Amino acid sequence: MDRLHVATLNILNLADRWPERLPLLLADMAALQPDLLGLQEVVYVMQQDRLIGAAGEGRYGAIRGWAGRPEYGNSLLVREPLAATDTDRLELGLDRSAHRALVALPGGSSVLVVVTHLHHLGPDEAARDGQTAAIVTWLEGAPVADATILMGDFNADPAEPAPARLRAAGFRSAYAEANGAEPAVTWPSGLQAPAMDTDGEPECLDYIWIRGAAAVESARLVFDRPHAEDPTLYPSDHLGIAAILTIG
Repeated sequence: MDRLHVATLNILNLADRWPERLPLLLADMAALQPDLLGLQEVVYVMQQDRLIGAAGEGRYGAIRGWAGRPEYGNSLLVREPLAATDTDRLELGLDRSAHRALVALPGGSSVLVVVTHLHHLGPDEAARDGQTAAIVTWLEGAPVADATILMGDFNADPAEPAPARLRAAGFRSAYAEANGAEPAVTWPSGLQAPAMDTDGEPECLDYIWIRGAAAVESARLVFDRPHAEDPTLYPSDHLGIAAILTIG
């Protein structure tokens, strides 16, 4: 059996007070130090994923999956001595993608880790469902692993077709399994900024999905604390989710 600490967060690219938000992201990452961290809205030319990975004592490799344009997209941070192999990327259309990697664990188990960020416009449930269907089909040809971890910003509340499709495909939400229900809100966080996105009602949009020989010990919100002296400043406009899993 292997024990694995995983987390996901949409970091909101370089928008909405990025220079002020970065120290909060680094401080929370230094404390959290997960084994695997899925990031969305990463600006690669700013090395945002590597900056976050450099916080704290752990050393992290970054596996990137661009979306829409080569300098921007998702990233998977893998803490040493873990390493990623068999990487692949799936084009989802509408400037979205998913990418995956196989990670061997010290106890002999393995996990297939997938990071994604689905279409964001509120009414477009069918587009997100189509992207989810593409991911499920893509995973049918993935390398064999003891468990699959699929995480990211799905832009879909728990009642939408996309999460329902994942549940039908055998995926379970780590947060819901640990706590009895999804968090009421993962967006917006409470961040206030002049150009911030206000399109939509507060809801749960972010998930860690698991399938296969994975059990959830615990799951919680992370990157969820405002600045000590400014309640309008958060690490991102999304809250993150972290889970402790046992694999095998």
